[in-house]
Amino acid sequence: MALDTSKIGKTYPPHEYEVGREKIREYANAVGETNPVHHDRSAAREQGFRDVVAPPMFAVVYSTGAIGPALFDPELGINFARMLHGAQEFVWSEPVCAGDTITTVASVKDLYERDGMQFFVFESVSTNQDGREVARGTWTNIVRGG
Repeated sequence: MALDTSKIGKTYPPHEYEVGREKIREYANAVGETNPVHHDRSAAREQGFRDVVAPPMFAVVYSTGAIGPALFDPELGINFARMLHGAQEFVWSEPVCAGDTITTVASVKDLYERDGMQFFVFESVSTNQDGREVARGTWTNIVRGG
């Protein structure tokens, strides 16, 4: 099935995520992050943060809720039986701290075919409660031909 490139630019509804202190601690523990700013409010404040600060890749936690509807969009027709995770990139800005409310909007950034494979590229833009961008992600999924 040929890709419908008219879907490039399609935007999905925003996803809101309230960042909890314990969620940051749990994530930090899961990835082996031992820096006290990710576990202890006092240590985080001593370093100039408002509260416990999320490790950078916590971006996956608060942005996945926006990426899900894009991936499962029936208009895109992704064949999950043949899909591979191709790449994931983030650019970080404002730190994310416990107590923040992060809103993420996902969109179709690019759709193309190469060497018998389909590439589905999504972009997520996450902002905090003050409207400041905290992370911008590029999510590339590849569907093998056959």
